[in-house]
Amino acid sequence: MTTTETSTLVAATSATEVPLLPSFVEGEWWSPGVDARASAAPVRDASTGELVSLVSSAGLDVEAAVRYARTVGQKSLGALTFHQRALILKALGAYLTEHKAELYAVSTQTGATKRDSGVDIDGGIGVLFTYGSKGRRELPNSTVIVDGAPENLARDGSFGGQHVYTRVPGVAFQVNAFNFPVWGMLEKFAPAFLAGVPSIAKPATPTAYLTEACVRLMDASGLLPSGSLQLISGSVRGFLDHLDLRDRVGFTGSASTARSLFEHANVISGGVGLTAETDSLNAAILGPDAAPGTPEFDAFVASVVTEITSKAGQKCTCIRRVIVPRAQMDAVIDAVGARITARTVVGDPRADGVTMGPLASIEQRDEVLRSIDALLAGGGRIAFAADDAAAEGEQRAAFTGPQVVRADGSVGESPDGAFLAPVVLRFDDSDSAAVHEIEAFGPVCSVIGYDDVDDAVRLANLGGGSLVATIASVDPAAVATLFGGIAPFHGRVLVLDRDDARTSTGHGSPVPHLVHGGPGRAGGGEELGGIRAVKHFMQRTAVQGTPAVLTALTGEWREGAPTSQSGAGAAPASADEESVDSVDESGAAGVSAAEHPFRKPLSRLRLGDAVASDAREITLDDISHFAEFTGDTFYAHTNEEAAAANPFFPGRVAHGYLLLSWAAGLFVDPEPGPVLANYGLENLRFVTPVSPGDRVHVTLTAKQITPRENESYGEVRWDAVLRNQHDEPVATYDVLTLVSKE
Repeated sequence: MTTTETSTLVAATSATEVPLLPSFVEGEWWSPGVDARASAAPVRDASTGELVSLVSSAGLDVEAAVRYARTVGQKSLGALTFHQRALILKALGAYLTEHKAELYAVSTQTGATKRDSGVDIDGGIGVLFTYGSKGRRELPNSTVIVDGAPENLARDGSFGGQHVYTRVPGVAFQVNAFNFPVWGMLEKFAPAFLAGVPSIAKPATPTAYLTEACVRLMDASGLLPSGSLQLISGSVRGFLDHLDLRDRVGFTGSASTARSLFEHANVISGGVGLTAETDSLNAAILGPDAAPGTPEFDAFVASVVTEITSKAGQKCTCIRRVIVPRAQMDAVIDAVGARITARTVVGDPRADGVTMGPLASIEQRDEVLRSIDALLAGGGRIAFAADDAAAEGEQRAAFTGPQVVRADGSVGESPDGAFLAPVVLRFDDSDSAAVHEIEAFGPVCSVIGYDDVDDAVRLANLGGGSLVATIASVDPAAVATLFGGIAPFHGRVLVLDRDDARTSTGHGSPVPHLVHGGPGRAGGGEELGGIRAVKHFMQRTAVQGTPAVLTALTGEWREGAPTSQSGAGAAPASADEESVDSVDESGAAGVSAAEHPFRKPLSRLRLGDAVASDAREITLDDISHFAEFTGDTFYAHTNEEAAAANPFFPGRVAHGYLLLSWAAGLFVDPEPGPVLANYGLENLRFVTPVSPGDRVHVTLTAKQITPRENESYGEVRWDAVLRNQHDEPVATYDVLTLVSKE
């Protein structure tokens, strides 16, 4: 028997046969008492109207769940590094992938087609994989993120500052919308988990049973650290009363609800961090060059139809306003209508051939109908309705009772299903307030005309701030004007043209690598965006102290911190003597070990282990040979008179890459050993020119040590400084190597 089969999500015919949807709190599955049944919210299959579950949180102790997250969840996640958490996210993604067929089966009850379920379920799993990958690639194998370069605050280098991120000690409380019950939860959970902050997820009631199925699988995987994820099915009214400055809230939903949250005392003055993603009247702008017959016109029409039919238009990123050259309004409406007619089959997603399912609930359908009425009252006209391309003037009759494909394959009306045919409205008055203010959260869009690109910018920005806009154009000048004008009002802009039409992820598909959010009406928040989202659950702090203190707190060696140095001038040590850091009374670093750091595996290598080389003289013959051998005969290395006329050089100078090559020869230990490979240089700067007769030497210091959790090796970042005979820095850079753990 599968996990889903043992869950509570079996549809039944009466409320007495339908169990109450459980929550997952304090490490256990919890259900309200039988007394809650009378007041519980009934949730029905979106296509058939059959009862799926009853939802109630009556009797659930929200304060206890918060306390459990702050204690048990914080402790279990705090014991893990970024890399360890990232590997768990990857394993969770793999586990859900193995069991996603169970989630797909449940998802059909929400009205989602197979394609819709893929966007929600596979999209959510993809977020887990992305953060699992980015966490290991972009974060250290520690619990602190270093932000930017260190700042030297004293002439002698004895005092400095550094920005660091540390996780907040509370809970990430997530309030999610009904339209993406899996993706919406996982896109908030993944970055919080990677940051080391436990989550409490509160899904929207109409589709909470799918979120419950996903959390049940995650719990069954055995991969979740204790307290790292809790689920509350049902109302959490007053949850902000239990939160304070330790906590973060991520909200997705209506602007009116978001306003009430922002007005709570614990947000205004209590320090609770709140981000919101709310209403959004997203726009698609057809460029003046994208005439019918061009690839851009075709891609634009395809994008509009995809957005208003995918998830039955129930997406915060759906295209609501179709902004086109005024002369192209009829052509766009005809093309959109023809594509809907040819490609859209409305019905029960369990039936073969259905491409668009119902809305999530009868209540949601009725809300969309009220919005359509308001748009019509505000100056809109029905330009296309799926059942009758000539439906203009018939108003609601053309789309409120569509003929749909039932689960058994028959065709007819479905009075108990939340079906609504796609609707395209036309506004001849592009400045009508209704089209820029009313969001019909369903398969509905409105076409408006613009006079020139500046007018298109103005119209797009009348949305008051949006999550996303699309520009369909291959004209660089038009794109530049449109993007420059709308960017401050949008969180994301897709430029669609003939070269990316097939590879684009699409107008309505947020990706975990990029920011999802928008200014103004869209909520003003940011979600996703790669490691940026992880930092939403961390506090940035400026720490000040000595180089030794900064090294200890950040896990990155700072110049001036103690070193254990080998090489020229190093104190001799016996073969079995360990390297030991030492500091004299003045606080200066001591030199005490002779073992070359390249002989040390990660298990013995320490921050500050260093090698200081002998010096090597640069001759004119060396410079000439390097120029001939490499073909780099730039005048500064080959022409004394021209080089001397250059304000940066005293005459002929050595090639920077010659110096780097010699530096490697000066610090390398040539025998096979723990160092497996050099895989790059970073932050290279050439500081002081080197003339013939100068002598250079190099110091290489272990700056950062990052073991790979699931490999036999790790990465070592070395601080490399090449100096001349006057001890002036000639070049500075980081050397990156792969080193065995043992």
